[in-house]
Order: sequence, then structure tokens, then C-alpha cells
Amino acid sequence: MKRWMPWALALLVIALLAAGLVRTMAARKAQQQALAAAGSGRPAGWVELAESDVATVQARDMAQGIAISGTLKAVNSAFIKARVSGELQGLAVREGDAVKAGQVIARIEAGEYAARVRQAREQAESSRAQVEVAQRQFDNNQALVNQGFISRTALDTSQANLNAARSTYKAALAGAEVAARSVEDTVLRSPISGQVAQRLAQPGERVGIDTRIVEIVDLGRLELEASLGAQESMRVRVGQRAALQIEGSPQAVQARVARINPSAQGGSRSVLVYLSIDTGNAALPLRQGLFAQGTLGTAQAAQLALPVSSLRTDKPAPYVQAIENGRVAHRSVEPGARGMAGGEALFAVQGLAEGTRVIRGNIGPLTEGTQVRFTNMGAPGGAGTVPGEQSPVSAKTSP
Repeated sequence: MKRWMPWALALLVIALLAAGLVRTMAARKAQQQALAAAGSGRPAGWVELAESDVATVQARDMAQGIAISGTLKAVNSAFIKARVSGELQGLAVREGDAVKAGQVIARIEAGEYAARVRQAREQAESSRAQVEVAQRQFDNNQALVNQGFISRTALDTSQANLNAARSTYKAALAGAEVAARSVEDTVLRSPISGQVAQRLAQPGERVGIDTRIVEIVDLGRLELEASLGAQESMRVRVGQRAALQIEGSPQAVQARVARINPSAQGGSRSVLVYLSIDTGNAALPLRQGLFAQGTLGTAQAAQLALPVSSLRTDKPAPYVQAIENGRVAHRSVEPGARGMAGGEALFAVQGLAEGTRVIRGNIGPLTEGTQVRFTNMGAPGGAGTVPGEQSPVSAKTSP
């Protein structure tokens, strides 16, 4: 056997292994690309959209103004405090329970205060008896003076004793009223209707005067406390409206400037503005303490606009996904001033003609050139696949 034969066989084996490795890597790359395409949920062929997935560039009257933010607060809230000290009894309400104005929330053990009432009343009775004695003595002395048996000085002394007895009696009556009021203060009632926000004490606990027992909030009237800079506050007027996005809420909430603090805050020189929230929508369960942000409308301007959700920023320059000749086209835009219209956040758009149709942001990124079809323009017999083409992607079910 020739000497070069082993080397030739070795080179052949190495070549076969290299070819297999190349094929394996190519297959893996193709598999990864297929998985990426499947994960995006949008084949490169065509995509099916609903009319609600598209916005049109058109002139809109946008409410432009000042960006505001803050937390919601109940206009009416109250802390129920103990007016007398003692053992807390009968506290049954907990956080979230509804209460009515005048409803008994809890009681404080009243045995000691009832005994004080009896003591005060007995002292008043004793004082009344002293008044009767002083009155009889004065009447007798007055008769004796008229007959000339005693001097006028003795009558004046009996008169002073009578006045003192009457004053002591009135003081005893006032003491009895104070003691009776203490008994009434052992009953804790809710001053407003609302819901229990905090329970700060437990039954059987001994509480002192002014100890907080529960907090009641009325969610029927909510307001937003926003802090504005000195320059911004000059543009704010009572009655101006704002559209707010509440934390956790899918829809915007309307608000109106109800009050403006006449004094600036020390240090920051900011001005507090209070906006009343429209809580007429019963399907929107607002809560105290939720964060809200939005735009306070200080001016109206008609401009070509698009929803803020349609603006994409995953490229170096902002762009939108326009629909041109039935296909997706990425068009760079210059976003302008932002505002609100119809409860929707808009931005003034430059670089697109009026009437251009743009895909909203809930669809996600699409490849340029992707053919676009709408649910009412599909193949005969309903929206489905077209022979020779890939299956359409439903915008409603795309991730």
C-alpha cells in the first residue's frame, strides 16, 4: 500500500466531518429563524386587521396644556376619636365596611361616668336644699325688719347668703350636665356616610382622650391634589378641565379645577391645585390613594394628530407604521405638541399627509412590505386563508 493513501483517507474523513458540521449549523439557524417567526405571530406574507386597529391622520381639536400628576383623595373623610378615656367595647366594623352618618361604631365602658352623673345630681339636690333654707331665712328677716325688730344689716346678710346658695345650686346643675355629656361621649358615632379605611384600635383596649379609633372616607367625591410650578400656575383657572389616566384604569377620567390654593408652598414655591374627579361612572371603582396623571387643558388647537399609542420608538428616529397601497410602510415623523381629545391622548404629527392610515400601537412591529387586509375585505365566505398564500394573522389574537 502506498504511503499517501492513509493521508488521503484522513483528509477525506475531515472533509466529511466539516461538511456535516456546516449542514448542522445551517439547519439550526433555519430552525431558530422559524421559531422567531412563529414567536412573533406574524408571517411575512400578510396580516389581517380590524378597523379599530387603524387610526387616520386628521385634524383634531386637541386640549393642550400642563402635565399634572398626584394622588386621589376623598373630599370628605373623618377620624372617629375617643372623647373620654376608658375600655373600648362593641367595635365590630372593619376596613371596607360601609357605615352611615350617625351610626354607632363603638362604645366606651360608661360605668364610671354614670356614677359621676349620680354624684353630680346629688350635689345639685343638696345645693337646692341650701337655697330653700336661705330663702326662708331671708323671708323671716325681711318680716322682722318691716316690724323693726332687727336692723337692715341683718337683712343684707341673709340676702347675700341666699345669692350664694343660688349660685352654688347653678354650679351643681352645670356639673351634672357635664357629667351627663361625658356619658353621651362614651357612644362613638360616625359623623359621615362612607366606608371604613382604617381600624386603629381593638375591642377591650383601653384608650385615652383623642385616641383615633377608625377612619371613614366618602368615595362619592374624590379630588386630585396637584403641585404646579409658579409659572405654570399662572395659566390655571377654576373650571378648566383635564383628562386623567388613573393607575390601573383602562379608560380616562374627566376632572375639573375646583380650587386653587392662594398661597405658594414654602421652599419649593409651588402652588397646589385641586381637581374634582367625575365619579359618575359607576363601572369605574376609584379608590383613595391611587396615582393619577394627565393633561390640564389650558388651550384648544386644531392640528393633524394621531394617537400617542401609534408612535413607535424602537428605531433611532420615531416612526409610525403607515398603510400605503395595501402594505406596511415605516414612515419617520416629527412628533409635536401633545394633548387630549375625546378622552384619548394625541400628538401633533408632521411628515404625514392628512388621511394617511396608521396602525395603532397595540398591534406591535410589522415588517415593511407586509400586505394588509381588513376583516371585511377578506376572501369570499369570510376571513380565511387564500390559496397559494400564507395563513393570515389576526390582529386581535396576535401577542
